[in-house]
Amino acid sequence: MKTHTLTTAGADLVYDVREPQAGADGRPPLFMIGAPMDATGFAALAARFPERTVVTYDPRGLGRSTRGDGRTDHIPETQADDVHAVIGALGGGPVEMFASSGGAVTALALVARHPGDVSVLVAHEPPLITLTPDGPAAVRARAAVREAYEQRGWGAGMAAFVAMTSWEGEFTDAYFAQPAPDPAAFGMPTEDDGSRDDPLLSDRSWAISDHRPDVDAITGAPTRVVIAVGEESRAVQTGRTSDAVAELLGQRATVFPSHHGGFLDGEFGYPGKPDEFAHRLREVLDGTS
Repeated sequence: MKTHTLTTAGADLVYDVREPQAGADGRPPLFMIGAPMDATGFAALAARFPERTVVTYDPRGLGRSTRGDGRTDHIPETQADDVHAVIGALGGGPVEMFASSGGAVTALALVARHPGDVSVLVAHEPPLITLTPDGPAAVRARAAVREAYEQRGWGAGMAAFVAMTSWEGEFTDAYFAQPAPDPAAFGMPTEDDGSRDDPLLSDRSWAISDHRPDVDAITGAPTRVVIAVGEESRAVQTGRTSDAVAELLGQRATVFPSHHGGFLDGEFGYPGKPDEFAHRLREVLDGTS
């Protein structure tokens, strides 16, 4: 693996290139992106594509990538232009792309803004909460996570986030009537660590979950776009947002093994099924399933 730094307007973007073990295979690079997850989250999945050139990167302001634009928010269009710049540094597109969570939102913006960059996109569980029928309630639930974080710190905020993302079905009065979750019940610290800049718990990523895809641009692009959903996610928020985005694009979500982090191994404490996930991804990228 070789690590590179690309200086763009307002950011120094760090990206990694893993070359195929047996030499060039004739396929374009496979780009893997997330948000707020950085490149470290794709180590297990990348390792399961030894025959491909795999590219991962850290979005601006996350991981190793620094920003000098004076901003702290994460805007899909800005991130899409960053990915476009990295693709240009690789020699230009089209690449194949797997994008998860906020990275899937970035990737949809990339296809809309730079349609020649990606030949096939697998967009895994984009958290576009305003597209679901209970969008206003989902926005209220998101605000409650930020409030818990602002008032009591990381443990309380993360406990509220877990409660929100594991809730099945629409956010009803029953959801909002629940007592605040106890961080200790999730094995999280109860003391306030003083931080208020977490990209997941603050409002820094709200532009991602508020994003409205440019349907005409996406469906008019030459990119084959596949919206993916985890088999364990169907009833929770990211599963419902996946179905909503797929419907918006005139398709049905393609089911993948496991949950929102189904491509992760045990390194992050909530392992998925990376072997099964990689097998499914290979099928979908190849168009054989």
